[in-house]
Amino acid sequence: MNYPKRCSFMLCVLAYACAFSGGLLAAPASEILVSDKQLRTMGITLMPLTASSESGKALYPAKVVLPVGSEFVVSAPVNGMISQVLVEPGQAVKRGQSLLRISSPELAKLQLDLLQAANRSRLAGRTAAREDRLLKEGIISERRQQEAASARIDAAATLSQARAALAFTGMSSPSIERIIRTNKLEDSLPLVAHTTGVVMSVSARPGQRVESSSPLLSVAALGDLWLDIQLPSAQANSISLQAKVTIPGRDVQAQVASIGSVVGSAQTVTVRARVLSKASDLRAGEFIQVALPVSQEAGSWSLPLAALARQGESAYVFVRTAKGFTVRPVKIIASAGQKIRAQGELKAGDQVAVSSVVTLKAAWLGESGGE
Repeated sequence: MNYPKRCSFMLCVLAYACAFSGGLLAAPASEILVSDKQLRTMGITLMPLTASSESGKALYPAKVVLPVGSEFVVSAPVNGMISQVLVEPGQAVKRGQSLLRISSPELAKLQLDLLQAANRSRLAGRTAAREDRLLKEGIISERRQQEAASARIDAAATLSQARAALAFTGMSSPSIERIIRTNKLEDSLPLVAHTTGVVMSVSARPGQRVESSSPLLSVAALGDLWLDIQLPSAQANSISLQAKVTIPGRDVQAQVASIGSVVGSAQTVTVRARVLSKASDLRAGEFIQVALPVSQEAGSWSLPLAALARQGESAYVFVRTAKGFTVRPVKIIASAGQKIRAQGELKAGDQVAVSSVVTLKAAWLGESGGE
């Protein structure tokens, strides 16, 4: 029997019992009369509250993040056009590996400036060497020799400046020296990875014109990973620094390093935990659930989300009694996935309905006149 048909069947059972069998009788608004036979007919499952439900660990949503400073943005060093994109998101790269190439008239001018400065420096060097020799032979004055030496120093400074201008674009020292040695210009500039890691994002496209400083891609150095855990503000004081954090279903251990002091728009506080082991089992940007130890609080219980009935802004659970169910209001203090943590007038040994709750809610609202 599929779910819609089953729900319709259960409602029919309730209506039939109320009208003819006298099973679900009118009762105080907080109680519904349900016999054991009707319990089985409606498929209601019960979960007893135990001491283990009251303490231990609760699940919270978290995101795997990189520590500050581990992600590097590669930007365009000059105005130009992207000629090649050599990587894609998620690709592992090594330090010095080419990521993309950019062509630029500005790059060509910088290389020409380099060649001119190199030629002037060579000429000034030869001239200064000749003047030194002539001074020793007594052919020229000391002033002329000093002028040649000063020109050599100026030319060397200009060459150093031209080298630095190209190095600032990201061109490697071997490439710069090769241009000087061969007098051949590079038609494009490779932008390389400054660290071994993984490409996180790529915004550049071949043929795209970019301006200087435009972000083109990012590379993250994968080493340490962190977890940003969203904890309800009401629970912030129940977590301690260095508390152990686990991830259900994975052999990963983390430790709380900081607890945020600012409450976000969702009334949560960010708790940051450092991953201590098996970081390779996680991926930066991944959303997960983590288990955190919470302090024992009277009336705080771990329940499946299916046990919850909502009416307006209020939440309720149905607790089994000798004659049926009583309705107990609860306050949700934490939730993650299909688990919640709630406070209310509950105690160990109470049996809470965790299935067919919609049927019980319909009967309860029908009896109490709710909507």
